[in-house]
Amino acid sequence: MHHASIRTANIYRAIAFYEILGFTVQERFTTGYTLACWMEGLGGRIELIEIPEPKPAPDAFADEHYVGYYHLSFDLTDVVEDLPSWLEELKVSFAEARKKNEQLCSLEVLLEPRQQMIGDKVYEVVFLADSDGLPLEFIRVM
Repeated sequence: MHHASIRTANIYRAIAFYEILGFTVQERFTTGYTLACWMEGLGGRIELIEIPEPKPAPDAFADEHYVGYYHLSFDLTDVVEDLPSWLEELKVSFAEARKKNEQLCSLEVLLEPRQQMIGDKVYEVVFLADSDGLPLEFIRVM
């Protein structure tokens, strides 16, 4: 896959959010009349596109009847020792970054780290909301 595209209400706030997760901006450009960029990190590439006059996104995580985009998932198996420790460090990083950048959103945990059996493997799984409230899954093979 080349990239996953995310529409955002504020591209600068979204960039700051994804940078804390470990992404870096690779290319800035315009698409039609709006700002966009490609960011790479955690083994993938995302495209952020700022939407003028944005409307709130549907709550894909909490609405059990929602159909459509649900979440992006990032495999942290080779990156971290365990998700609870990673999440605690991430919370500290967000708190420190918010002191320097008031525009940055606070970190919202949608689902605390837990173990889940998928097929014949046990995974650690945690869900976070991005700067526009879209669900992001972080997964690690136990």
